[in-house]
Amino acid sequence: MDTNAVLDVGVDALVLAAKLAAPILVTALVVGFAVSLVQSVTQIQEVTLSFVPKAIAVAIALVVSGHWMISELVTFTHDLFERIPTLVGG
Repeated sequence: MDTNAVLDVGVDALVLAAKLAAPILVTALVVGFAVSLVQSVTQIQEVTLSFVPKAIAVAIALVVSGHWMISELVTFTHDLFERIPTLVGG
């Protein structure tokens, strides 16, 4: 197993982690920005007003993109298992 193979697996894992985290993070960012904008316009400074909508939006994003996330993880895991013989050198 050479360093290039390790780096390839590491890069693939990091790219997959970024792809899986993107829908959740973008949803939280957009909802947080919208709620912050509403709070600054109306001058209502309530902590739960920013937390609850983000939590609900993230839950909805997980429900919507959960199947895609699991299928991506399963595909990556299958590809890793298929690469084991070449990584070990057999």
